[in-house]
Amino acid sequence: MMATAHPNHAWVSSEDVEGTNVYDTSGHKIGEVDHLMIDKLSGRVHYAVISFGGFLSLGHSHYPLPWDALSFDKKLDGFRTTVTEQQLRDSPDFSDDSWQSRDWERNIHDHYQVPPYWGV
Repeated sequence: MMATAHPNHAWVSSEDVEGTNVYDTSGHKIGEVDHLMIDKLSGRVHYAVISFGGFLSLGHSHYPLPWDALSFDKKLDGFRTTVTEQQLRDSPDFSDDSWQSRDWERNIHDHYQVPPYWGV
């Protein structure tokens, strides 16, 4: 159930994005959106942190994926990406300190072959 109804469908609550499934190009579910990383100054979403694996929310792995690597698919009621589950697993190491490093962000964008949001 949607947390917030928006009649023009141009808006979505972050509550509605969290938990949304993420599919590869063949329609195989590779994870779900755990949470979003939003730039406080611009208000733009830059990353969706994808979770997968585990059982009953235990042992889940979290992988930041550039927001521009996702597109919403109405038929699936979820996000599609050209990123594979293996690419997520092979992504650069992530820790809470990673967000402080532009080099780490550059490596993430290079790994997924997605242009960086701050320009080239």
